[in-house]
Amino acid sequence: MPRQNQPENHPARLSLISRHLAPVYPINTPFTVERHPDTIDTSLLPKTPSRSLSTSSKMSSQPAHPTLLIPGPIEFDDAVLQSMSHYSESHVGAGFVATFGETLSMLRKLFQTSDPSAQPFVLSGSGTLGWDLVAANLIEPGEDVLVLGTGYFSDGFADCLRVYGANVTELKAPVGTKPQLPEVEKALSEKKYKAITVTHVDTSTGVLSELKDLSALVHRVSPDTLIIVDGVCSVACEEIDFDAWGLDGVVTASQKAIGCPAGLSISMFSGRAMQALQNRKTPPTAYFASMKNWTPIMQNYEAKKPSYFATPSPQLVHALHTSLSQILAKPLSERFAGHKAASDKVKKAIADLGLKQVAANPDEQAHGMTAIYLPGGVKGADLLPILAKKGVVFAGGIHKEIVTKYIRFGHMGVSVLDPKRTDIDHAIKALEEGLAECGYKKP
Repeated sequence: MPRQNQPENHPARLSLISRHLAPVYPINTPFTVERHPDTIDTSLLPKTPSRSLSTSSKMSSQPAHPTLLIPGPIEFDDAVLQSMSHYSESHVGAGFVATFGETLSMLRKLFQTSDPSAQPFVLSGSGTLGWDLVAANLIEPGEDVLVLGTGYFSDGFADCLRVYGANVTELKAPVGTKPQLPEVEKALSEKKYKAITVTHVDTSTGVLSELKDLSALVHRVSPDTLIIVDGVCSVACEEIDFDAWGLDGVVTASQKAIGCPAGLSISMFSGRAMQALQNRKTPPTAYFASMKNWTPIMQNYEAKKPSYFATPSPQLVHALHTSLSQILAKPLSERFAGHKAASDKVKKAIADLGLKQVAANPDEQAHGMTAIYLPGGVKGADLLPILAKKGVVFAGGIHKEIVTKYIRFGHMGVSVLDPKRTDIDHAIKALEEGLAECGYKKP
C-alpha cells in the first residue's frame, strides 16, 4: 500500500534536507579549514523559504542562501534539485533503466559525437575518478604519457598517472599560461607517447587550453598517441566537438557547468581508446574503475536493458537526466555564446576595477570562471568573508605558487544563463564594495 500523508510540497521537503547548507563558508581552498558559520535556529526558518541572501529568481523554491559563485559546485536549477526527490526505486527496474539509458544517449549529444564506437560512462564518484579511469585502463605500467601542465589539476592528473605506473613527462608552462604548440610538437617528436593529457580549463588558474589545433598537431606528428582531455571545468560551458576534433577521451564531473549536484564522474571515450583498452597486454590495474567491468553495464543501460556491476545513484542520475534535458533543449552554440557573454562582462568589470587576471592572455582565459589577482594590501582571508556577508561566495586560491595572491569567481550554468537571475551583477557589485571595505581604491 502507498504511504499515507505524503507531503504535497516537494520544495518544502527539499528545504528540510537543505537546511545544513545555511551556514556561510567563505573560504574555499584545500589549504585551509577556516569556517565562519552563522548561528541559526532552524525552527525560525520560514515554511516557504525566501531567497533574501540570494540574488536568484524570486520564483525559486530553494531556502535562502548566499549565491555560490565558485568554479563548482555551482548554483542548481530548482527542477534539477527536485528531480533528486524521486522516490526510491530499483537500479535495475524498468523506470530507472530507461532514465539511465536516455541520460547516456544525451551525453553523446553534449559531447558532440555520433560515432557508435564511442562509449559514455557515468559512474558514482567525483571528477577525479576520471583520472583513474584513464590511468588504470588506457595506460599500462611503463608506458609514456605527456602531460601538459597548466596548474594544480594538471599536476594532479600527472600524479594519478604515476600511481598506476605510467612514465610521465610534464611539459609545464609558467603560472597563468599554457604550453605552446611548438613546444608540444618538439616533445612529441622526441619520444613516442601512448597518450597526451590536457586540462581544458585548469580550475586553479582559469587558463583555457585550445583543443582543436592541439589535436590536429598530435594527429599529424604522433598519430598513434591518444588525446585525453580533463574537461571537469569546461564541459557544457566551453565548446568540445569530440568527433570533429578527433579526441579520444574527455573526463568531467556533474557539479560544474553541467549543473547537477556533485557525485557523478562523467566521461566519453573514442572507439580508438576503447580499442586500446581491448589491446592491453595486462589487466586494468583497478576494480571499481575498470572500464572492462563497466563497459557492458553502460552498453546495456543505453540499450534499456537492466545490468549490474556496482550500484549507481538513481537520484543523481535523475538529476543529471533533468539537467541534460534542459541543456539540449536549445542549440549548444547558444549555451557557449551565453557563457562567453557573461565571461566578457566579468572580465571587463575586473579590468575596470584595475585588477589583473592570473590568465593574462585573452585567448587563454576560460569562459566559466575567472582567477583574479588581489591588489596589494588585500588578503583573500579578509575579502572572502566580506563577500559572503553580502550574499556571494567566491573561492580562494588553490595553486601552490600563488595560493594567497588571488581569488576565483565561477560564472557558469543557471547563474549566467537564467535571464531572471542577477547573480553576476550582484557579485560584481559585492566585489567592488568588498575591496573598498578592505581599503582598496581603484585607479
